[in-house]
Amino acid sequence: MRISATLYLTDETITPVRLARELEERGFAGLYLPEHTHIPVSRASAYPGGEMPPECARMLSPFVALAQAAAVTERLGLGTNITLVGQHDPIDLAKQIATLDHLSGGRLTLGIGYGWNREEAADHGVHWPTRRALVRDRMALMRALWSAEPTAYEGEFGSVAASHVHPKPARRGALVGPRTLIGGAPGPRLYGEIAEFADGWMPVGGGGLPTRLGELRNVWRESGRVPEELYVAVTAVVPEAGKLEHYAASGVDEVILQLPARGEAEVLKVLEDFGRYV
Repeated sequence: MRISATLYLTDETITPVRLARELEERGFAGLYLPEHTHIPVSRASAYPGGEMPPECARMLSPFVALAQAAAVTERLGLGTNITLVGQHDPIDLAKQIATLDHLSGGRLTLGIGYGWNREEAADHGVHWPTRRALVRDRMALMRALWSAEPTAYEGEFGSVAASHVHPKPARRGALVGPRTLIGGAPGPRLYGEIAEFADGWMPVGGGGLPTRLGELRNVWRESGRVPEELYVAVTAVVPEAGKLEHYAASGVDEVILQLPARGEAEVLKVLEDFGRYV
């Protein structure tokens, strides 16, 4: 089981360069970064799990920060947890993703999700009830651009003409592009979406995971997907006695440990403590 790390990286925390170097030197498998473009002051949307951390409004662009991390490492995996696909122009996002994956030598994992902040999404022109269909459509459009040959796409929310576009992501196959994991709460709808157009699930750590994974594996298999190809990365994990062993026994492929959104000294102290899990 791979052990990676995540934090709300901001203009006030440890830098992506220092963090990436430290993670690679300490043997961590990857660095995952979340995304918010902005947090509207007037907000009715409830933050999942309680009070919204102030760092949400200060997050660095994950793709810019991960590009810095890629430039100073050789083995460290790079990922998003998660990219708000519906809030991006898909042609531009496809270029950013492919460029980062190319420059990092295929080290990118794309965590995607549907979001929780209606006000933020609205500023991007997202109609909330259709956001899941929008994400599915934009992933299909991006995969058309990542195809080996010029491929047109006409969808409900966007289209692109058959085009010459490079670079291409490193991974080829039925699902072109980097490994894609969908974040979200468990349930039949999410399981179906994972089996339809992703490579696996990125849940937030919590109870009941073995049962949920069994449900997902059933849907995955019934959809004709290869059982061994399902990838599960549990994120935002605060490690404690027995927790990582429990995840490993449940068949989790990767655990992403939660670091504090703090300065260099405090983050390095926590990394030193977390080192015993790597």
